[in-house]
Amino acid sequence: MTDLRWKPNVTVAAIVEHDGRYLLIEERTPEGLRLNNPAGHLDPGETPEQGVIRETLEETACAFVPTAFLGLYMARFVRPDAGEDITYVRLAYSGHVGEPDPARSLDDGIERRVWLTLAEVRASAARHRSPLVLRCIEDHAAGRGHPLDVVVIDPTLLAPEIKRPAPSPSAADPDAALDP
Repeated sequence: MTDLRWKPNVTVAAIVEHDGRYLLIEERTPEGLRLNNPAGHLDPGETPEQGVIRETLEETACAFVPTAFLGLYMARFVRPDAGEDITYVRLAYSGHVGEPDPARSLDDGIERRVWLTLAEVRASAARHRSPLVLRCIEDHAAGRGHPLDVVVIDPTLLAPEIKRPAPSPSAADPDAALDP
């Protein structure tokens, strides 16, 4: 049986500003060298906060400390030649980073960290990996942010509920459903 359910890609992103500059990464993509916020896919059993901390460390070699939930963002793109139609659901967090760990290398495909002013981020929009790069930074610059606990994590994320099929009704059970 084919599962026809729509399954968007869930990602996390870090929006970091320091002294009027925003932290971006330059990465290789199928469309060439692009700028992105430190971001990536959420792993199974991982909270969004854990994911954004991990992804930022992997892509920048800097430890990220989330201080606010910026927002939930959605975008879609199509690569006709590859037959791809992908929707992203991005959970963006703002926060700060420490100094890069010189013992860490950047993830494969990441060329470098860059710090750009808001004007430089706007001017480089044609090089952004997605429209969400600028949108998240603009929202941060406008003062948007929510408490971290606005993202609710049910305990089943870390200890999944086990679902089992219901037992078949038995003829000996007087409450069993009758066949029509």
